Amino acid sequence: MAPARLFCLPYSGCGASMYRHWPSSAEGVEICPVQLPGRENRMREPAYSTYESMADDLSEALLPYLDRPYGLFGHCGSALAAYETAVRLVEKGYPAPTRVFVSSEAAPQDGPYGRFLEMTDDELAAELRQLVAELGGTLEPSLLALYLGVLRNDVDMNKRYHVAEPVRLPCPITAIGWTGDTGIPPSLMSGWPACGETAFELLDGGHYRFIEAPEELMAVLVADLRSKPVPQP
Repeated sequence: MAPARLFCLPYSGCGASMYRHWPSSAEGVEICPVQLPGRENRMREPAYSTYESMADDLSEALLPYLDRPYGLFGHCGSALAAYETAVRLVEKGYPAPTRVFVSSEAAPQDGPYGRFLEMTDDELAAELRQLVAELGGTLEPSLLALYLGVLRNDVDMNKRYHVAEPVRLPCPITAIGWTGDTGIPPSLMSGWPACGETAFELLDGGHYRFIEAPEELMAVLVADLRSKPVPQP
């Protein structure tokens, strides 16, 4: 039994299978991709319209699996969902994360921000094709409208999310930026300390590099999740 778990929330427009290139475990950390309603094998279920409602349900769904130290990971929009889920877990008195990992996203009080937010459907479709190519596949034309609907819903959810005064988490945060990321430049991530004690990491690569589970990313996740956090007041 792995001594720790890392729950990974899917990137906008995607389901849990986007983590298929990630290992099932890494140095004692079990990697647990989370499947959300309204995508892939849960496509028939209604998708969430806000990060708050997602976090409310996710905090309950994860509870049976919080029997050991754990972390939450999200990239871009799902980083906000990871933060909001941590807030809900703490508010409900459930076991708090050992650490929250936010990759390539501005802090809640600094958003909404991102190039997807003003894109047309044609531009989002082009992004979908690139994303699927990064995952090693091709997007069937017959499925384009379906996946575009998922992505558009996620983009709209991001647009609705703004927290003027974020809750400061009792657990630490690791904010991960990418040197070649033109969507969310690392300089835009400076606001995360308002949400909790924050360590910043800058890794080589562009916006989609995380999909490949690069060794340097895995090393940060494992080291930070297995380190003992300093209790916060």
